[in-house]
Amino acid sequence: MLIKNRPDLTEQDVTPEKLYLNRRQFIGGAAALGALGLVPPAFAAEEKRVLEPLDHIATSYGAGESLTGEDAVTGYNNFYEFGTDKADPAKNAWRMRVKPWSVRVDGLTERAGDYALEDLIDFKALEERIYRLRCVEAWSMVIPWIGVPLAGVLKKLAPKSDAGFVLFETLNDRKQMPKTRWPTLKWPYREGLRMDEAMNPLAFLAVGLYGKQLPNQNGAPLRLVVPWKYGFKSIKSIVRISFQARQPKTSWEMSQPGEYGFYSNVNPAVDHPRWSQARERRIGEFGRRKTLMFNGYADQVAGLYAGMDLKKQY
Repeated sequence: MLIKNRPDLTEQDVTPEKLYLNRRQFIGGAAALGALGLVPPAFAAEEKRVLEPLDHIATSYGAGESLTGEDAVTGYNNFYEFGTDKADPAKNAWRMRVKPWSVRVDGLTERAGDYALEDLIDFKALEERIYRLRCVEAWSMVIPWIGVPLAGVLKKLAPKSDAGFVLFETLNDRKQMPKTRWPTLKWPYREGLRMDEAMNPLAFLAVGLYGKQLPNQNGAPLRLVVPWKYGFKSIKSIVRISFQARQPKTSWEMSQPGEYGFYSNVNPAVDHPRWSQARERRIGEFGRRKTLMFNGYADQVAGLYAGMDLKKQY
C-alpha cells in the first residue's frame, strides 16, 4: 500500500467519478447487510443520521444553472481530515461532533472571544444562494447553500482598521478526525482572504444545503463559500476566525507553494503545473465546458484584482 506524505499529495489524488458512482451500489448492499446486523457500528451510525431542515430561508440569487444532484454533493467530497479518497468523508465524518460548537475570534478585533455558533450566525436571517463551486481537478458543482453573507458576520466582530486579512482554521482533533494523525497537510487546515475579498457580497458562511443542515462531510456546522475561487478555499468546520495585518500562510500554499498560491482564483488562462484548467466537467455531465474567468463571477469580483498580475499572484 502506498501512503503519500504531504509533499507528494495533490488535489488531483482523488477518486474518479465512475468509481464513486459504483460506491452507491455498495451503500445499497450495505443497507441490506445492516438489516442482518452485519454492518460495522460506525457505518450503521452514518446511515442512521438525520439532518434537520432549516427554516426561515429566503432565496437571494442563483447561478442560473441546473443543480448538481444532492447525492453527489454530499458523497463526493474533499475533506482530508477524514481521508484523501472522494468517498472517505461521507464514510468517516460521522465521528465529528458538531453540537455544541464554538468559534474563537482573535487578532486585530475589538470583540475577541469564544462565540457559540448561535451567537455568530443569525439563524432567523438565513438565505439560500446557488453558487458554482469548482475544484482544481477541472470538476465543478452547482449547489444551493444556506447561510449568511460573510461580511455581516465580520462587521459584527469589529475588525480594527489595520486588519488587512482574515484567517480561518478548521477543527483539529485526532480522535474525531483520524487522518490528522498523518502528515498529509500541516494541521490544522488554514485558509485566508484579503479583507476586501471577505467583504464581497458573494462570500458566504454556510450552515446548510438543499434545505437541510450541513452534513459533516460538507463542513458542518460552519463552512466558508468563496465561489469565484477553487473549492479548497471554502474551508470547512471552522473553529477560528483571526484578523491579521499581514497575509497569512494557507495550508495548500505551505504544502506546495509552486502549485497553490494564496489567491487561488479560478483563471482558465493559468494552467496548474500538471494539468490544464481551461475546461471543466460538471459533476453529472459527461462532456466538458469552457472554464469561465473567476468561475463566472467576473462582473462581481474582477475589480478586486485591478492592476494585479494574475499569472504571478495566483
